This record gives sequence, C-alpha cells and structure tokens, in this order.
Amino acid sequence: MNWGVFEGLLSGVNKYSTAFGRIWLSLVFIFRLLVYVVAAERVWSDDHKDFDCNTRQPGCANVCFDHFFPVSHIRLWALQLILVTCPSLLVIMHVAYREAKEQRHRAAGGDDCRCIYPNPGKKRGGLWWTYLLSLVFKAGVDIVFLYIFYRFYRNYALPRLVKCELPPCPNVVDCFISRPTEKNIFTLFMVVTACICVMLSLVEAAYLIGKRCRECLL
Repeated sequence: MNWGVFEGLLSGVNKYSTAFGRIWLSLVFIFRLLVYVVAAERVWSDDHKDFDCNTRQPGCANVCFDHFFPVSHIRLWALQLILVTCPSLLVIMHVAYREAKEQRHRAAGGDDCRCIYPNPGKKRGGLWWTYLLSLVFKAGVDIVFLYIFYRFYRNYALPRLVKCELPPCPNVVDCFISRPTEKNIFTLFMVVTACICVMLSLVEAAYLIGKRCRECLL
C-alpha cells in the first residue's frame, strides 16, 4: 500500500477541517485504517480455512460457514472505510474547483479584478453545504454499517461453537470458529471507534450550524 497517498489525503483534508474534523481524520487513519491493514486482515485470513466441523460430509462445512458468516468482517470494514472517506475527497474537489474558477477569473479580468473567492478554502456558500453534507453522510455510513454488523452478527460477538443442520449435513453438526476471542476483541475495537467517529461527525455538524446561526444573528 502506498502510504504517501493517504498522507497527502490526510494533509489535504486537514487543511480545510475544523478541530473536530482533524480528530476524526486522525481516528480514522490511525486507529481504524492502520489496525485494519496491520492486524485485522491477518486475524481473519484463516476464517474459512480453519472453520472446523465434526463431519466429513462434502459441502457441509462450506454451507454452514456461508450461513453463519454471510459477509466477511474484513470486506465489510473495507467497504465501510472506503465509503466513509469519500465525502472528504468531495470537499477537496470542491475547493480545487473554486481555486480553478478563481484562476480563470483572474486570467480573464487581470490582477485588478474583484475576487470571486478571496479564500477558496473558507467554508462559505456551497462549500459550507458540501462540508455539512459530508459530515451527515459520514455519520450515516457508520451508523448503517453498525446496524449491518449487528444484524449479521448478533451483539457483534462471534461464538466459539455453532450448531448447523443445513443440507447436505447428515445431522446437527458442531462447527468451531478459529480464534473467536481475538476476533471479538478486534470487532469491539472497530465498533467503538466507529461510534466515536459518529459522535465527532455529529458534534462537528452541530458546531458548524451553531456558528452559522450565531453569525447570522450578529
């Protein structure tokens, strides 16, 4: 993985974020992305291979694994991280659009013309709405994925033993999950960090709205 890309993205988003946004970015990139890449992928790398059932019936273990683990934690987390960081890219693209428009305006009218955007990165007008909607979208993505995890894996916990009686299993089969305690610890960590990110996004949105209302009143 090219960490220079993420470092550039982090510095670019930080440039236009509030204090709450900088804390959110640090939490996502340091505690969620790094934990996912460095540790979580390795923990779940053997989930299918080491899913042991006390039967040799062909196809039974595969059917039981698909029933109890319809979507891998790793793939859900990867999709969650991709979707939750996309709004930050939209903010950067909006600022870049403003800067390009300002450059074209200066080129057409000369250096003495009135600026369209004296500070393109200042959250005013359309950029304010883009930033606010990005916060709502980020919080919504995390909430939706927390709900998906809860529906697929009740209480976000993996049991040590599951009993399966789906065809082609000959009877009730006991199946054992690989390293359930370690996986539960990582799942709890990712759930807690996602909840903190949701709170930070909502607090930042409330801060932006409150600041705008105060400016309008004054």
